[in-house]
Amino acid sequence: MRKPELAAAIAEQADISKDKASQVLNVILDEIASNVAKGNDVNLIGFGSFTIRERAARTGKNPQTGEPLNIPASKTVAFKPGKGLKDAVAKG
Repeated sequence: MRKPELAAAIAEQADISKDKASQVLNVILDEIASNVAKGNDVNLIGFGSFTIRERAARTGKNPQTGEPLNIPASKTVAFKPGKGLKDAVAKG
């Protein structure tokens, strides 16, 4: 499912216009992104949690030449699914 399809599903279920549903979806996603970027965890009970994880610097290998190279430390976003999402996936 892509973003426009999700907005259309929200519009149908909430009985609002597709444009309004798209605006609401954009606001939700922007708020999640801005809070995670600030270092805040975002917990959606039953769905999951978005957090920042730090990756340590490490030594990797160039796959073409085999030469070692340094990979710098970085931050990434992690998502941990909640019980409701896990249960929904298990049921199919």
